[in-house]
Amino acid sequence: MTRRETVRFVPDARRVITKPFVPREEEFADGSTRLQVMLGRIMAMSDQVATATLHGTRELFAGRHRDLDAVFERNFGHMEGRLGEAGIDPDELSTERRHLIGAYFTHEFSIQAAALGNPSIVPAPDQSGLAAGEVRFVMSLRAIGEGHLSSIEFRTGVIGVDAAVHVDTPSDFATTGQVTSDEHHKDLFATKLAELGMINEIEARVLSRLPDRFTMADLDVAIAALEDDGVEQSISIETTHVMYWLASSNYRTSFPSSIEISERVLFPSRPAESRGMEDARFVRFVDDDGTVTYFATYTAFDGHQILPQLIETADLVEFRMSTLRGSAARNKGIAIFPRRIDGRYVALGRHDNVNNFIMMSDDVRVWPEATIIQEPERPWELMQLGNCGSPLETDAGWLVITHGVGAMRRYTLGALLLDLDDPTRVIGHLAEPLLSPAADEREGYVPNVVYSCGSMIHAGHLVLPYGYADVGTKLATIPLDELLDRLSG
Repeated sequence: MTRRETVRFVPDARRVITKPFVPREEEFADGSTRLQVMLGRIMAMSDQVATATLHGTRELFAGRHRDLDAVFERNFGHMEGRLGEAGIDPDELSTERRHLIGAYFTHEFSIQAAALGNPSIVPAPDQSGLAAGEVRFVMSLRAIGEGHLSSIEFRTGVIGVDAAVHVDTPSDFATTGQVTSDEHHKDLFATKLAELGMINEIEARVLSRLPDRFTMADLDVAIAALEDDGVEQSISIETTHVMYWLASSNYRTSFPSSIEISERVLFPSRPAESRGMEDARFVRFVDDDGTVTYFATYTAFDGHQILPQLIETADLVEFRMSTLRGSAARNKGIAIFPRRIDGRYVALGRHDNVNNFIMMSDDVRVWPEATIIQEPERPWELMQLGNCGSPLETDAGWLVITHGVGAMRRYTLGALLLDLDDPTRVIGHLAEPLLSPAADEREGYVPNVVYSCGSMIHAGHLVLPYGYADVGTKLATIPLDELLDRLSG
């Protein structure tokens, strides 16, 4: 029944982005800092050496990045406010010297040096120019790079009338977006702090000084006012760090609409996700009025704590990231249904890290209640369960692809069928795995694992992309009628 396609995505260490390089805060015996010393060395270059160095750097790296001079100018901007520490007036610098400084404070980061997995797939916003029976898709992928840091990449392609999958050649470039902060609602912000167990007297004082809708600048002012209350920074710094950590998690990232989707990289840019943006579950959501929004949940990880986050985008050009709230919005693996049911948002969840739940809410960012729908029963899922992306609507019911963990922590994929009107009612459950690691899919960073974050239905087939062994991604197609027969029998 399950047919593995020849499509395969494997990590490519040549896939790189640019990041600002900020030297470690380090003070030498004479009182100078590493930053001052570096800037002094750059400024001590003769014009001839500076020109040759910049020209040579462009030759080495221009083919790897779109508009390298713009990168240098942007990263010079990151350092501009600190030039005074080295006695440098930025207004007196030539464009060439600005770009040279920018080049020294830039480095490359290989976004998929380790793995390219955990995919989800949705119909693309643009379906123009296709033959009858074809659909264009967008696939998200978890790219794991240096230091096991995860970001979100995209690929595009077309599924034909025969369910054959063609993948477009990705862009030669990888580009991060322009990040801007979002406004915050004080009541919602305070609620999330309380859910995290992070409300104390100092935070209460800061909250009392914030307007109902506040910005990061407002938060800065409210925190600075703690000194007026006689609160020493040594006492307040840990508390205020937590508030920054949470507030900065709500932001927007945008890209030029002219660049290909495969070039756009959602890269960690806030403290809560400093160690990765993991396992995005994208869904094409159609609201009751016909409005289409692409939602995705992902796990923000800072190396110590996880935070469930929501992505919203209408066009895959501008993305809004916000923190999910509510007692059920915990742990990993939240997946939103593609439409409302009885006027409410519905999602799959696993807030206890073991069982599958249905969550319902009037607000897509707030999930206060959950109903358990599946507990581990079969040997191949006895350790824990989870979902593999948003449910798919069929005439027979909501098709949910699941994952189960069995002996030796072997991950396999299964399936559930839920009632269309009451998704808390399970009407079908595969007795055997739908997909297990094949012989050539067992070895990798995490052996014996297959895992997906979202599939789609086209041409009478389930199109199921899946990651294997935390290395790469493959794709399987399954006749839908045969799968539904197994679930309904």
